[in-house]
Amino acid sequence: MFESRCGVLCNSCKRKEQVHCNGCINMVKPFWGGECKVKSCCENKILNHCGECIDFPCEMLSTMGVKEGFDPAPKIANCKKWMKENK
Repeated sequence: MFESRCGVLCNSCKRKEQVHCNGCINMVKPFWGGECKVKSCCENKILNHCGECIDFPCEMLSTMGVKEGFDPAPKIANCKKWMKENK
């Protein structure tokens, strides 16, 4: 079962309670109050998560958080796993 649009494992996130995050699939806007382009993209395409997209993995997902020091590979792997679970 998918936990986010981008492949983040929200249910395992240690910061979830600290920042009062319910996960992007349960929130209108991200907890930080801005816009998550990945969330918006999935929802505009009526996709549960990026793994369902014909363009997966796109540049937006592949570069998300890289400047902040995050590795996109685990998120991409999770989206692949969620896609296989739904086949």
